[in-house]
Amino acid sequence: MSGRRLHPDGAGRAGRACRASEALWLLESAAQGRLVYFQHDRAVVRPAVHVLQYGRLIVRTPAQQAALSGRAALTYQADEIKVAGGTGWTVTVTGPAEVITNPDEAAHYRRTLSGWAHGPHDTLLRIQPQTVAGFRLAHAEAR
Repeated sequence: MSGRRLHPDGAGRAGRACRASEALWLLESAAQGRLVYFQHDRAVVRPAVHVLQYGRLIVRTPAQQAALSGRAALTYQADEIKVAGGTGWTVTVTGPAEVITNPDEAAHYRRTLSGWAHGPHDTLLRIQPQTVAGFRLAHAEAR
């Protein structure tokens, strides 16, 4: 099967992978996403806000710093999907991450990125994208 599917309204849908550069461009346009990590052999997904600066992804998420520290890599996912129109995109970034502990840098990003929680469940991370995967959903072209 070619990736083309008929939607219940009869319209054809198609999808295609996009290059890493396009995926990062799409990620820049999103306001929020999800941080994904494993804890006690279970996937944990937390809402997050982000900004892409100097090739690094800065993420603010309501997760405990202790749960995120010392991990070899973290995954971040964002998307924008218009269900009614059947169009949109999804981007997943994985790479080494570090908790931002510098007080001046942390204060800057707390002003820049609005969060949901404050205190021990308010963590700032810097992810260096090593793996970037993007996928676009679109209307299938008539054949």
